[in-house]
Amino acid sequence: IVTEFILLGLTQDPLRQKIVFVIFLIFYMGTVVGNTLIFVTIKSSRTLGSPMYFFLFYLSIADSCFSTSTAPRLIVDALSAKKIISYNECMTQVFGLHLFGCMEIFVLILMAVDRYVAICKPLSYPTIMSRQVCITLIVLAWRGSFIHSTAQMILALRLPFCGPNLIDHYCCDLQPLLKLAFCSSGFMILIISYIVILHSLRNHSAEGRKKALSTCTSHIIVVILFFGPCIFIYTRPPTTSPMDKTVAVFYTIGTPFLNPLIYTLRNAEVKNAMRKLWHGKIISENKG
Repeated sequence: IVTEFILLGLTQDPLRQKIVFVIFLIFYMGTVVGNTLIFVTIKSSRTLGSPMYFFLFYLSIADSCFSTSTAPRLIVDALSAKKIISYNECMTQVFGLHLFGCMEIFVLILMAVDRYVAICKPLSYPTIMSRQVCITLIVLAWRGSFIHSTAQMILALRLPFCGPNLIDHYCCDLQPLLKLAFCSSGFMILIISYIVILHSLRNHSAEGRKKALSTCTSHIIVVILFFGPCIFIYTRPPTTSPMDKTVAVFYTIGTPFLNPLIYTLRNAEVKNAMRKLWHGKIISENKG
């Protein structure tokens, strides 16, 4: 009976392992700092109180935790001679990876719903997307994520781990039909919602269309960056290849790193709120 696994990681070459360590340490630090800056800004700013930023707050938390479930292990293993992970630690990683990955999918869906209501039903928007409704939706998202990750754990615990204990990957993960079905259904919901939004924009003025699209562009980019690699991984046959690991790195570490950049560089309100927060901090330090 297997009590521990050996992760082969991204590469076996010592020089490339050092390069992996440096690159992904920078990526992980950037992910944590960027997402922390976003949720601190949203929490501190009075101007970022709309449902869109309420959901962005939880997306930043999910991004940080999702990356933390894999990146630290990858970074440490890059300098380790033998990349051993215990059975319990492996199962914990599976649970965390699916809990926060699932939460990210739910939040992206809620953000799409928010944009749909804001653009297609602007008069009813304050009522439909009230604070209480948003809180309820986030609570349901956490519960749904917990149920999904628990199902993944049950599937993993029922597998008979015996014989070779080598895993040709940098983390513990499964490729079940449940994950594929969840990714595909979430992606289809998002695609349908944006088709409806684009269809409804025909009745808006040119200025209105431009403003509406500007609020959706960042979200669409994030959806494509997350779901593209995710669906690619889980639609492939259950065999591991170097391409699988590269694509997995992109959506487990790359996307959480890029999300803060996408939402800040393309969003004037967030950038202004960050400037005010930083400016206010400098003033308070000077007074002190």
